[in-house]
Amino acid sequence: MGRVSIGGQAVIEGIMMKNDDKYAIAVRKPDKEIELKIDSYTPASKKCKLFKLPIIRGVFNFVESLLIGVKTLMYSAEFYDEEEETPKKQKKENTKKDTSEDLEEKKKDSSDSLFMAGTVAFSIILAVGLFMLLPAFLASLLDGVIKNHFLLGLIEGAMRLIIFIGYVVLISLMEDIKRTFMYHGAEHKTINCLEAGEDLTVENIMRHSRFHKRCGTSFLFIVMFVSILVFMCITTDTVWLKMLYRVLLVPLIAGISYEFIKFAGKHDNFVANVLSKPGIWVQRLTTKEPTPDMIEVAIKAVEGVLDWREYLEEQKSEKQ
Repeated sequence: MGRVSIGGQAVIEGIMMKNDDKYAIAVRKPDKEIELKIDSYTPASKKCKLFKLPIIRGVFNFVESLLIGVKTLMYSAEFYDEEEETPKKQKKENTKKDTSEDLEEKKKDSSDSLFMAGTVAFSIILAVGLFMLLPAFLASLLDGVIKNHFLLGLIEGAMRLIIFIGYVVLISLMEDIKRTFMYHGAEHKTINCLEAGEDLTVENIMRHSRFHKRCGTSFLFIVMFVSILVFMCITTDTVWLKMLYRVLLVPLIAGISYEFIKFAGKHDNFVANVLSKPGIWVQRLTTKEPTPDMIEVAIKAVEGVLDWREYLEEQKSEKQ
């Protein structure tokens, strides 16, 4: 069974699934019903041929994933806002709006877009500062003690991995995050079931692994590893210049990491599996075994972007 291009993300009490230029968010509402929202976007790769090139496509894919991720998180959060009993969309359907109300809604949408852009920018700055600049600064304190550049690079890389793993462990202790990690597991199980060519039923999906080689957690771990190799090739004794390199080389590192994840997702050979192992180990922290009702949400999200029955029939026909 060939791998599909479908991918996803866990949100608050729900799951987002993305396939080509369409994505769907399924959320289990407080009344236990599943709300499904389907949306579309134009990938950067379809806007310019340059954005399809290796390495470059990874940078734009990473930014697009962040934007869609924040947007879907904001949407899922609406259902659990203490000040609102129903989401915005339901309010739109149940109330008539005059011209002034439409203007207010447009202002609100514009405000949401600015907030989303600000959140993405802040997330990138925080990640670069915490996982790139902080380890580099701590390692630079050893410059007077350790003269071996490669050893310093390894120490910096080890610090980066420790900070990353420590961060994941700390947030996994939060109760809300634990439930999100369960939905993360449901997302992976559902995609694994689909890629195995099985019908998307709760019983079938529950039998599959909660780990997946194309996971965002694996991508971040690969970023940590690739950064060690890239930064070891940069030699400078000036601390501020070293920090600048760490920032400027982030797009290159993200692009290389994306190519690896893309390769691992398309191949099931010994090399791809071995190189994917560290990321799979980290997923033991970021995914948890889901409940059957979470699997139902994942199925609903897949059905929003893919006719999986037709897809499986096509795959069976091609094999015959």
